[in-house]
Amino acid sequence: MSATTTTARPTGQPGQMSHRQTLEALSGLLLVLFVALVSSTVVSTALPRIIGELNGSQTQYTWVVTATLLTATATTPIWGKLADLFNKKQLIQISIVIFVLGSAIAGLSQNAGQLIAARAFQGIGVGGLQALVQVAIAAMIPPRERGRYNGYLGGVMALATVGGPLLGGLIVDTSWLGWRWCFFVGVPIAIIALVLLQATLRLPTIRRDNVKIDYLGATLIAAGVSVLLIWISFVDGTFPWISWQTFAMVGAAVVLLVLAVLVEKRAAEPVVPLGIVTQRTTALSIIGSLAVGMAMFGGAVFLGQYFQIGRGYSPTHAGLLTIPMMAGVLLSSIIAGRLISRSGRIKPYIVTGAIVLVAGFVMLGTIDHTTSLVFVGAGMLLVGIGVGMTMQNLVLAVQNTVALKDIGAASSSVAFFRSLGGAMGVSILGAVLAHRVTSQITHDLAAAGVPADPSSSGTSALNLEALPDAFQHIVRAAYGDATGHIFLISAAIAVVGVVAAILLRPVTLRTSLDLADTEQSITTAAAAIDGVAEPEPPVTRRR
Repeated sequence: MSATTTTARPTGQPGQMSHRQTLEALSGLLLVLFVALVSSTVVSTALPRIIGELNGSQTQYTWVVTATLLTATATTPIWGKLADLFNKKQLIQISIVIFVLGSAIAGLSQNAGQLIAARAFQGIGVGGLQALVQVAIAAMIPPRERGRYNGYLGGVMALATVGGPLLGGLIVDTSWLGWRWCFFVGVPIAIIALVLLQATLRLPTIRRDNVKIDYLGATLIAAGVSVLLIWISFVDGTFPWISWQTFAMVGAAVVLLVLAVLVEKRAAEPVVPLGIVTQRTTALSIIGSLAVGMAMFGGAVFLGQYFQIGRGYSPTHAGLLTIPMMAGVLLSSIIAGRLISRSGRIKPYIVTGAIVLVAGFVMLGTIDHTTSLVFVGAGMLLVGIGVGMTMQNLVLAVQNTVALKDIGAASSSVAFFRSLGGAMGVSILGAVLAHRVTSQITHDLAAAGVPADPSSSGTSALNLEALPDAFQHIVRAAYGDATGHIFLISAAIAVVGVVAAILLRPVTLRTSLDLADTEQSITTAAAAIDGVAEPEPPVTRRR
């Protein structure tokens, strides 16, 4: 299990890993992926309780999630570029250490502001894990076979997304644990993954001279995206749409992102290589990933809040009620992965998944605080099926079109935009939800002859147990009714993903690890068909 893991053979040792060796190495990578996913899903059902106890606002509720997504988004392309330049295994281990430190700090937070800052630091490690796991797998397994292994990825993803909310609910409902263990619980799992990777993962180190990391481009991208998301969170609440704050923040974001594009064009080693992301398959996969990112993060975050605040269920029950969506992810990713490996065709499954995703969002867009749980479950099931059939396969479509030396930059570019879609989705949907909930609560209180706002006493509207009985029903109805509206917005955005999937070129996945090997095989086959002998090797090899 040494340098034979990839066809990029700097040491001259040919061959690929056996199925058993691949599974051994994959076990550590899957555990790493599990840790990264649990870090987000374990708080999805616990957040209402966490923000309530910390006396936070709906905006802070959103930013506990957005902060992690934002730093993960900003650092993902950097991790991907580093993977093309340095040892992939060591980079994964560094990501795990950062993640562990961020988790510990988050668990020790004393207020919502500290928690948001800790989650932002944790996101740096998450960004590395979500990019580097894909890169390591691509360095071990050819695209045609990767479909089968993507089924394992889908299974782990479903386990984390099902088990995470359940675990988070049980933790906050257990008096002798408390919500802080939602962050501490990932620490031992991450340490186990670190040890397992040290024992099983063997990838070659391909070092290059005169390495240049595009720190300026990464900084400009992170700054531009951050300013834009901050504006989304506060517009129409703290300041109006047409205001000097809007012009200043949007203008600054546009300037920063334009500068980032100019820097990326000139950079010797750009973090987001424009030559790759502007290719048809990559560009369309990125557009599709934006919609999937919104489905992944928006669905998990706001459905947990819907069940607890809007419907009055406990965190544990809220976790159980999200099982249909996670079951859809599990079944669709495993079945689609095996069918793709068998046929080599990937576009039909991405198109189908994108359409099912829109249908699921449309169903969830009609829910309110009295909707049948069977209907809500059916909508979640469709969303889960859509995510399972599209998320990993969009990355696979891109990996199939690039050489092994660019696999890190290509994979991380898709992960970057998927995280960006998630961050923007959570921010936009959270801002819309906060605005509608505030308006509805104010209206209903006035209609009931109670002119007070529940937050005017210094108590968060998310801390229902501390609110008077007269307020609780009004707050629950406001959250339950507003949630359907944000899923209608998600459905509209997901339609863009359907269009992108339809425009993808139909291709057959290659069976070699590197693009150069495929091109050589095609040249050899064409020569054989034409009756032309394969070119002789250099004379120096015949002596």
